[in-house]
Amino acid sequence: MESEDRQTRKSNLRLLFEALAVGLVAGIVVGSFRWLIGQILAMWQKGYQAAHANPLLLWLLAGGVLASVIVAGFLVKQQPHAGGSGIPEVELQLQGKLQLAWWPVFWRKFIGGVLSIGSGLFLGREGPSIQLGSTVGQGVAQGFKASKSDSRVLLATGAASGLSAAFGAPLGGAMFIVEEVFHNFSPRVWLNALAGAIMANFVVSNIFGQTPVLAIDYKHSFPILQYWQLLLLGAFLGLIGRFYQWGLLNFSHVYQKNPVLPRWLHGIIPALILVPVMYYLPGYVGGGNNLILSLNQIHAVNILVLIFLLRISFSIVSYDSGLPGGIFLPILTMGALLGAVYGQYMVDLGLLDQKLVVNLIIFSMAGLFSAIVRSPFTAIMLIAEMVGSLLHLMPLAVVSVAAYVVNELLGGVPIYESLAGRMQTKEDNDYVGEADQLTVSIYEGSQLADHQVKDIAWPDRTLVRVIHRGQKDIIPDGNTKLLAGDLLVLEIDENQRGLVYDKMASLQEAKE
Repeated sequence: MESEDRQTRKSNLRLLFEALAVGLVAGIVVGSFRWLIGQILAMWQKGYQAAHANPLLLWLLAGGVLASVIVAGFLVKQQPHAGGSGIPEVELQLQGKLQLAWWPVFWRKFIGGVLSIGSGLFLGREGPSIQLGSTVGQGVAQGFKASKSDSRVLLATGAASGLSAAFGAPLGGAMFIVEEVFHNFSPRVWLNALAGAIMANFVVSNIFGQTPVLAIDYKHSFPILQYWQLLLLGAFLGLIGRFYQWGLLNFSHVYQKNPVLPRWLHGIIPALILVPVMYYLPGYVGGGNNLILSLNQIHAVNILVLIFLLRISFSIVSYDSGLPGGIFLPILTMGALLGAVYGQYMVDLGLLDQKLVVNLIIFSMAGLFSAIVRSPFTAIMLIAEMVGSLLHLMPLAVVSVAAYVVNELLGGVPIYESLAGRMQTKEDNDYVGEADQLTVSIYEGSQLADHQVKDIAWPDRTLVRVIHRGQKDIIPDGNTKLLAGDLLVLEIDENQRGLVYDKMASLQEAKE
């Protein structure tokens, strides 16, 4: 037993070392990705500014934007999973429903993302950063010849590192992967994801000199007697979040019905819309972080509403074109705009102090993210880290939970799960069929809790190998009782991983 414990510790330390290596490489990759996008976007903005004095230059710029999206679209045509945000792909890979070679996705995502996001389209770099990090995790796992179980941990670590490097938020990055992507609070996953995320953030902060993207200063606490405002704001965000979910999932049908352009050239449509927007409103393009930082200076509700309508419509048009780019930062930008709209309207009614509008801008970013992505813990932690203040966690939580509940009542579904559900294909499930492992947490109130192993209708070819309970490891038999909080290690057929994942998810549903 002592020898086994020593071997387990050695294995865990090796995995931690590999996770740090993933974070190091992901930090360099995503830091470069983030820097290049910023440089190219600034170049385009200067070009459009110069075009006001030289109209002929506008035609050259329009041709450049079209060339950029055509090249990006061609890369996606070669490897379809290099398009979009990449988060749905990461979810499916971790569930065992999708298998991808890392290098073909990696370089196409990097180049295509720089071209499409850097052009000024309303796309975020955070989703692609997560996928870039996950491909780095795959590459490192392959280089170290890691086991299948360790490879998945390193893939998740890479994804967390990518988000950490993109936002400067290691805790938020690790929480997002555990809560939204991996759906598993295994200490093994959490510890290594956090280690990689911290390393990636260290690299970005010290080598590239980049700081958190939303360093907003807000020192005034939100009065407890005004918390009714937070509930109203949360309900408002839940409603708008439901509309955005519907629009994003359904507007793609408009592209599909286009009889003229093939799928890989659909990026031409948002590119043509972008040219006049960039010409007249250069400060409102891109992911939106600079817009968020300037919102507290705009006090006209009608102007804020118009900016929001532009952002939500063009975000949907941009993303559904299939170009590399995500919705992560655009969601936060729309949330900030809605917070500004609501706050300024209340100021105009005499129901809110002007100095508190900035609070609502920040709370609303977490609220809309919580409603659309359905990850309230991540929303709270991410915004707290990005803003650089932990002094307002309670109002952040109130808005996030209220928005989540309202979206749930309106029939909302997690956006990334919905996007992942649309892309599963038969060839994605072509596996070798070797022995594999799946780790499952038992939640309070699930159909697994308080039942003996022999009473559970386990999926075919599934064996409960170990139960982690606190500090103890239990080798179960049929009479072993499962408890809430247990961590099960299942031995499965790799060919059935996706099916077993779905079956175990259904068993985790609450008892009737």
